[in-house]
Amino acid sequence: MLTPNQISRYNSILVKKLSVYLNREPDFIQACIIDELVHECGITREDAFSVVLAAAVGLDTENNADDKALFENYFPNMAHYLDKKVYRSNPYYKNIKIPVIEIGKWAFRQERYKPYEAFECDDFNRCPDGRIIPQIGFFDSEFSYPAVLENGREWMMITPNEIATMQPAIEKASGRVLTYGLGLGYYAYMVSEKDAVASVTVVENDETIIKLFQTCILPQFAYADKIEVVKGDAFVYAEKQMAAGQFDLVFTDLWHDPSDGVELYLKMKSYEKYSPRSTFMYWIEKTILCYL
Repeated sequence: MLTPNQISRYNSILVKKLSVYLNREPDFIQACIIDELVHECGITREDAFSVVLAAAVGLDTENNADDKALFENYFPNMAHYLDKKVYRSNPYYKNIKIPVIEIGKWAFRQERYKPYEAFECDDFNRCPDGRIIPQIGFFDSEFSYPAVLENGREWMMITPNEIATMQPAIEKASGRVLTYGLGLGYYAYMVSEKDAVASVTVVENDETIIKLFQTCILPQFAYADKIEVVKGDAFVYAEKQMAAGQFDLVFTDLWHDPSDGVELYLKMKSYEKYSPRSTFMYWIEKTILCYL
C-alpha cells in the first residue's frame, strides 16, 4: 500500500512525465511494437501500450523499485483502447460536416490521431486513496476529428476527450440552457437534440467563430430554432444578464486545458451567486479540481 507522501509524489511525477510526452511525441509508439508484444507475450493491447508508454516516459520498471511501484499502481487503470465505431456513431459526427477553410488567424479542418498515438480521453480519475490517474486513449488505426486552429495551435476540437467530458453536462441539460464558449457547436448541438431542452443560449466573443457557425454549421442543426448566439464577454454576461435569463443549466467551456482553465474556472465560479436557481457545470471540472 502506498503512503500519502508516495501518492503525492507519484501524482506529480506522472502528470509531469505525461505532459511532456503528450506535448512532444504523442505518436512515438508504433503499431509493430504493440503487435509484437501482444503476439509474443499474450497480453492485451492496453497492457502492451501501458508497458511501452511507461518506457517512453522514462520509467525503468525492471531495475528501479520506485518506478515499478508507480507503474503497478497507476498504469493498469490509465490506458484505454478505443473503438472508432463508437465515436463514428456519435450524432454530431454523423450529421454535422465542418468546412475546411482558413479565415485570418483561424483554420477549420480535419486533424488526425495516428495509430497508437496517445491522447487524453477523459477527466483525471481521483481515487479514494488520493491517486490521480490521467486517462489516456489510443486507436489502432488512424482517427480523424474536426478542429479549429488558432495561429496553428489546436484550440477547439471534437475528440473522444471532448465527447466524454461533455457528456455529464449534456445528460443534465433541460429547460433553458446557457453555455459560455461556442467552439464548433458540439455542446449546443447535442443539448438542442433533447426534447427536455427548450432553448440554448451561447455566449461567444469571437466574431469569426460566430459567423462561421451561423453560416456553415447551424443550418445543419435539426433544431436550429432553439439556438441563440450572443456576441459578448462571458464574464460581463454572467454579471449583467445571466440572472435575468433564469437559466436552468449553465455550462462553461472557455479554456483550452487545465493550465489556462484554473483561473477562469475560479472566476466563473464567483458569478454563480448571480443566478442561484441555476445548476452550474464546467468542462473538465474533475481535472481542474486536481490542480487546486
